[in-house]
Amino acid sequence: MILNVPIAILASHFVLVVDRVPHFNIEPSCSAAATAAVSPNRTPDSCKRDEKEARTKVEQEWGQYSASDKKRCVTLSSLGGAPSYVELLTCLEMAKAAKTLPPGDKLEDKTR
Repeated sequence: MILNVPIAILASHFVLVVDRVPHFNIEPSCSAAATAAVSPNRTPDSCKRDEKEARTKVEQEWGQYSASDKKRCVTLSSLGGAPSYVELLTCLEMAKAAKTLPPGDKLEDKTR
């Protein structure tokens, strides 16, 4: 019985991590986006504004997404070292939309 207590505590922390909107440092991605921008109006400030708007929307809709989609999308949006709320939101929205596709339009995972 005593061994189950640490497991329960660890499990509750895992759930909290998945249930919380991640905190990203958007500075590196916005600096890189502004440097590589093809549009003259794309500045670090406009990037930060887009990132803050995306974070707000993610916060508002976080409870609508499954734990597996949250985990996968947080991981994907953090790849490459410069995480992005815009990428996170896009991933979550695509995952949600994919679940509404008719069966004939879905790609089946043949490895399972």
